[in-house]
Amino acid sequence: MNHIQCLVATSAVALMCSMPISAQSVQKFTAAKHNEYGLVYSLPVTHVRIMVEAEKTEYKAGPFYKYAKKYLGVDNVVTADSVVWKLKSVDMATYGVPDAENRYLMQFKAGSAPFIMLTENGLPLSINEENVETLIPVKEPMKAKPGRLDDNRFAKSLPGELLAGESTAKRAEIAARMIYRIRESRTNYATGEADQVPPDGAALKLVLENLEEQERDLMALFCGTTSVETAVAEFDYVPTGEVLKDVVFRLSEASGIVDKSNLSGAPVTLSLAVLERGALPKDEKGEEKKLPKGAVMYKIPGRAEITLTYEGSVVCSKVFDVAQFGIDFGLDPAIFVDKKRPSFVKFYPETGSIKELGVIDVEAK
Repeated sequence: MNHIQCLVATSAVALMCSMPISAQSVQKFTAAKHNEYGLVYSLPVTHVRIMVEAEKTEYKAGPFYKYAKKYLGVDNVVTADSVVWKLKSVDMATYGVPDAENRYLMQFKAGSAPFIMLTENGLPLSINEENVETLIPVKEPMKAKPGRLDDNRFAKSLPGELLAGESTAKRAEIAARMIYRIRESRTNYATGEADQVPPDGAALKLVLENLEEQERDLMALFCGTTSVETAVAEFDYVPTGEVLKDVVFRLSEASGIVDKSNLSGAPVTLSLAVLERGALPKDEKGEEKKLPKGAVMYKIPGRAEITLTYEGSVVCSKVFDVAQFGIDFGLDPAIFVDKKRPSFVKFYPETGSIKELGVIDVEAK
């Protein structure tokens, strides 16, 4: 009897790179008489979004696994039901949360009409510039498809004699004979030696697919099934200073992603090193610049390296700008209401720092 590889199709392929993107709503506010030419906004506290994906592999043993070697020459089979979770991917991204103690009023001259674009929670995106985006990655979980052994799905391919057999050994023998008959039929159809050949290629393809489906159902009774699904979770971390191996969450081989207080799982730890503190800008003479009167405030952030470790290995490490390791500074509000050369500015909402500062081409408008 030929020894063959026992392959029962995995019921799902784990999601790896598909990252749907959601956009925050954006609001536009214009300095005008009704608000006394003032615009209020908040600078952010930088939060770290830790995005975790764990993979669950579920193994189910078929009722005839003890006879796989005897009748099919197969020994690579599932012999017991089990579930195993493993860490699939970890990623990090920063986002801003308004700092209730860091709110500012931008005051402009009467008769001017600058505008500010804010996120839905009041963080500045831009001044005098409408072309802004706030995209947030969202990882979606993946559910496993129903397995061939789930709810006796395999029974649709089985005759009454197999379902009503007197003993497991007898039913296994009948199932094995059916597998060999199906393989013989598939070979005959493929080579054109069958008694009744389908009229066209499409019909032949359908017949072969049906035979393959029946064989997979029967093979599952011997080999068992393996199904894969994923679960995702997010954890919020607020940097406040340097830390070493702070437990963020845990991963249990039996339960998947669990809270850091659940000692059934192995810990994923976070370490943070401050690489740079924000400093005041300097002028051409190397002296610290003075804050303009009525300044439009923004952040000069610091930088930090954040590393996540699991079972002694680094699973994610990134360097981020962090608002709370920086300082506040400001722009002269007059540059935004200059009639000949008005300025615009774009901000990073996760840090409140300047992304782009430029002059609007008035003549082109």
